[in-house]
Amino acid sequence: MKNKVRLATVFSGIGAIEHSMKRLGIPHELVFACDTDRFVKESFFANYDIDDERWFDDIHDIDGKKYRNKVDLFVGGSPCQSFSMVGKRKGLEDPRGLLIYEFSRIVREMQPRVFIYENVKGLLNHGKSETWKKLDGEFRKLGYSYFYSVLNSKDYGIPQNRERLFIVGFRDKRVFKFPEPVRLKRTMHDLLEDKPNVKYYLPEKGIKFVTNPKNIKKRYTQLNGDIALCQKANQQFNWHGDFVSNGGKENLEKYFLSKKVADYVTKSGTKNFYSKPELDLEVARPLLSTMHKMHRAGVDNYITRGKRIRKLTPRECLRLMGFTDSFKIVVSDTQMYRQAGNSIVVDVLIHLLNAIEIQNYATGN
Repeated sequence: MKNKVRLATVFSGIGAIEHSMKRLGIPHELVFACDTDRFVKESFFANYDIDDERWFDDIHDIDGKKYRNKVDLFVGGSPCQSFSMVGKRKGLEDPRGLLIYEFSRIVREMQPRVFIYENVKGLLNHGKSETWKKLDGEFRKLGYSYFYSVLNSKDYGIPQNRERLFIVGFRDKRVFKFPEPVRLKRTMHDLLEDKPNVKYYLPEKGIKFVTNPKNIKKRYTQLNGDIALCQKANQQFNWHGDFVSNGGKENLEKYFLSKKVADYVTKSGTKNFYSKPELDLEVARPLLSTMHKMHRAGVDNYITRGKRIRKLTPRECLRLMGFTDSFKIVVSDTQMYRQAGNSIVVDVLIHLLNAIEIQNYATGN
């Protein structure tokens, strides 16, 4: 039997590190995972080998001493709102900010061979860097050789502009170098779905907001970008973020004319208002009860494929976080947007794991 990496996670989300190990094909076993969100638990249980005995709803309930020397890799990224530039930045005064100390407590009690901690880069400069000084001291007290760096997803194969702080610690003394950036070979458009559902297209109000030059200039919104803006957990509810303008067929095709009928209605007709075939009327002709049967040339309303603007779909957001389409979506769009936006980018973790040479830390090695 092959040696396996014993993995444990907190603030587990939708399992970015678990998905990374899967993609790398590294044998591993999940010792435990933890998250407070019941919808996250649904996604996690649908995608990974886990049961209730190895799941914690609250990090405070984890007794690290119970798992001492039983974990090779420990990973977590506590809530970032306390340190994010877009939040209130209460830092360690926010209960969510204090969860960093719970992560370090478990490291101290459990003594994993390697740990990875992730958060927003704003943690480094919060409170004129006083917060980081405190945390730096906390990590140093663990007695681990630890290293930190800010990594951007677009430098590691994913076309998303997402900068995050990564801290890597080793129980044994060793020198570590963060992975070098690689050339980006894909654009955001390479990760789009071929036939997104109609519901992802914006109404007129949303289109006006998204295309407003002021919002684009301020980087609130982006239309047809090659590199996605940082994925947000709440993008389901507003018009900030990445949008795609697409005049293609999608699954709206059934609402457009066949070539034969389109050719007919674009020819000149009579001058009678009700019978002349015209396109894109400013004032529609009266709607007829027979419209559901067939386009009645000369009396119906016809439109062309003008630009349609849509937001990213949940699947596209997952792809922009490095999750392959093997990841099962079992929750609502609202929850999936939130879960994707709160995750760690899988491809960044893959590069980190390769730099760590995590296979050398498998049990028995």
